[in-house]
Order: sequence, then structure tokens, then C-alpha cells
Amino acid sequence: MSTDDKNRAIAAAILPLVGGAGNIGSVAHCMTRLRLGLRDRSLVQDEALKALPAVMGVVEDDTYQIVLGPGTVARVTPEIEALLAAAPQPTHSAEDLAAQGAALRAAQKAKNATPFKLFLRRIANIFVPLIPALIGCGIIAGLNGLLINLGWLPGVTPALAAMASGFMALIAVFVGHNTAKEFGGTAILGGAVAAIIVFPGVAKVDAFGQTLSPGQGGVLGALGAAILAVYVEKWCRRWVPESLDVLVTPTLTVLVSGLVTIFGLMFVAGEISTAIGEFADWLLAHAGAGAGFLLGGLFLPLVMLGLHQALIPIHTTLIEQQGYTVLLPILAMAGAGQVGAAAAVYLKLPRNGSIRRTIKSALPAGFLGVGEPLIYGVSLPLGRPFVTACVGGAFGGGFVGLFSMLGDTVGSTAIGPSGWALFPLLDGAKGLGETIAIYAGGLLVGYLAGFVATYFWGFSKELLEEFDVDTEAAPTGVTVTTGGPAAEREPERAKV
Repeated sequence: MSTDDKNRAIAAAILPLVGGAGNIGSVAHCMTRLRLGLRDRSLVQDEALKALPAVMGVVEDDTYQIVLGPGTVARVTPEIEALLAAAPQPTHSAEDLAAQGAALRAAQKAKNATPFKLFLRRIANIFVPLIPALIGCGIIAGLNGLLINLGWLPGVTPALAAMASGFMALIAVFVGHNTAKEFGGTAILGGAVAAIIVFPGVAKVDAFGQTLSPGQGGVLGALGAAILAVYVEKWCRRWVPESLDVLVTPTLTVLVSGLVTIFGLMFVAGEISTAIGEFADWLLAHAGAGAGFLLGGLFLPLVMLGLHQALIPIHTTLIEQQGYTVLLPILAMAGAGQVGAAAAVYLKLPRNGSIRRTIKSALPAGFLGVGEPLIYGVSLPLGRPFVTACVGGAFGGGFVGLFSMLGDTVGSTAIGPSGWALFPLLDGAKGLGETIAIYAGGLLVGYLAGFVATYFWGFSKELLEEFDVDTEAAPTGVTVTTGGPAAEREPERAKV
């Protein structure tokens, strides 16, 4: 079977189990999940869906999310869309569908929508679409650095440098565009205002006795400038006559928010960005082991609460300033602890064939940093193994942080991947070989600590008696209804 046929078969198998084409109102995907907007949740056959070989798990939030894994989801989603386009249109009236959709949205909002979590979700929606470009440019930057160090292909390295640096030079524009779109404004106006920050001509501007620098304020400045532009635009839409709107509104939006950006936001955001970079460097230089231990140990709980999304602008700011984020390799140790914990569960439950099969199928993805199958199918439902997985992440993070105290900083040139998938994106204060060795050592420590903690302290006597049984009826996956945006980003990554 060809790859196209395989993906088409996966889509055809999924569609009837989620209620058919008529039950799907929207289709989207992130790096690992197919996200479906469903009209009637009761039509979904959860157990049959989770039993499909291609499905790693499901997560229920504001959309119904089917975990297919990186690469696969990007190929299955178009097949789902093609099947929907070819399906007969539902016989429901537009009024019925609108009322049903409004009821579903209201129910989800009542359950999930707190102001702080909605704000974090918006932050994620702004930065997550940038991750593919960050990954691609980060890998090219790493390849270019390797070629320069080896003295190979000197005629090619300048071209690679341009490819790697072009996106980062204009990232503020993309942030402004996405911010305006997310907050309900005109996306291109947000990008236009944010472009002021990276325009070389700002070096000629004297703002209160200080000369501005192109890029000053970075992504944080672009974020603030675009949000301001949205509010100015909305004010104009209310007060400017319709006959003048096409001329006056965009002009006032760029003019007002642009002046505030140049004579205020760029300086303030620049100070904040500098403080973030200096604090991260100071923290790892003076308390790296302790900070790494806390960050690695608390990352999974932060993900479950949705608070990890607050780190996305910080990662992006560090990458923009220093070329890499020193936080992601430490946070990635949470995935190593999860893998070690899963291996221990496998050995502690020798008679539970169902859970052992889940672990065997999910471990390869876990090594590559895709943790949902292990979290939602193994450790979280069992309880204690989730805590001991955090212990493993803490020790791995402490290991990486310890070397930061010694001057061997490990960073990532992009956000998104973790586990073994982060190796191509590694960079640091010392040579590439030393950086890779430290990160690999952290993974090994995380695996070992997660395994030991889970094997010896991850099971109570009652838990073993309940789960170490010879049964094929044990669930191989768990549907988790979250209370916030925890499911918006991958639990073991800074997708930050």
C-alpha cells in the first residue's frame, strides 16, 4: 500500500467513528493532533477510535483532538477534508446547525474559559504557527555552523546563513500579523505596525534622547504594538463614517500605534527582553542545578494546567536575542522522566497485556518527544507513575542545569521538538560535541531516575493488585477532558 493510500485509509477509518461527515463542523491540525469541531459529541465511538492502530490517543477540549503523531497528522488531515468535500451535505437547516453549534460552544466556554487561560491560549495561537519555520531555520543554522567549523563548502555557507537568518530577522512582522488576527483586528495592519520595530530606519529616530536600534523590543514589542493597533482599529470602526473608513481607519491605526511603538513600546519592550535574557543567564549560572531540577520536575504539571504556554514568548525572545533558548533542553527532560516511568510500569505489570502493548507502541514516540500516549494512556490514569515521571524530569533537568553552572550552556535554536528530535537543533556555549553529550547525559539521567522512582515508589500494594491482572479488557487509552488550554500544546514540549 502506498503512503497516500495508507493515509486515505486512516481518514476513512476515522470519519465514521466520529459521527460521519455531517457531524464535523471544522477540521484543523497542529504538530501531532487532528482537531475536529464536532456538532454532536455523543456520536463519537471513543473506544473504537482509540483501537485504531494509527491513533495514539484522544484528548477532549474545545475541539475533539485525535493524536496521530508528527508527519502523519499533516498527511491525514487533507484526506479528511477531501472526504468531507465529497460527502453529501447534511439535511439539517442552517438554523438548527447554528443553534447546535452555539450550544456546544457555550458548554465548552462555561467549562474552560477563564480570562487568564483564554489569554494564554491566545498567546499560543500567535506563536504556535511560527514553530515550523523556527524548526526549519534552526536546523539549517545548525548545519551551517557545522560546515563553517569543518571548513567545508565555503561557497554555500553564506546562502545557508541567509536562509537561517531571514525569518528571524522578520519574526516581529509575523508575530504582529498573527496577534492582530487573533485579537480580532486586520492582520496586515498588525504586521505593518510590527514591521516598524525591525525597519533599519528607526536607527535615525531620537526617542527622548536615546537612539533606537532596529529590532529593539523584539517579539514582545511586536506583540504589544499589534494589540494596540487592534484597539485603535476597533475604535476607528466605531467612529469613522463608512464613506471614509477605507482611507481613515488604516491610516490612523498605523499612525497612532506606530508613534506609540516608536516613542514608548520599543524602549519598554527592549528593557523587558533584555531583563529576560539576563535573568535566564544569571539563574543558570548561579543556581543552574536547582533551577533545572525545579523546571524539569514541574513542567508536566504546568502543561496539565496550561501554564506552559506563558513560556512560548520567553523561548522566542531568548532565541531572538541569543540564537537559542536555554530553557527548552531542561524542560525536555520531563519527557525523559516519562519514558523511564513507562519502562518501569511495563516491568511492574507483567500480566497486564493491554497496558504493556500500549507502552510498547508508545515508547518510540516518547523517545522522540511525543508524550501524549504515555501520559494519557499510562502514567496519568495510574496516578503515582505520573508523579514519579516528574521526579525523573527533575533529575534530568538538574543534570543539564548543573553543567550550565559550569559554563557549558545547552540551548535549542527552535521550539517544538524534544527528546531525541531535539538533537539537530542543539547549540550552546561550547562545541557542538560537548553540547550534544550534555543533553544526551541529561536524557539518560531522566530515563534512569524516572525508571527507579517508578519501579520502587510508583505503585502501592492496592494499585498493583488492581492492575497487575491477566485481562485484555483493560483500557488502552484514556479520554481526558481538560479544564483549560493544557491540550492546546503538546504536554512534553515548549510548542511553545
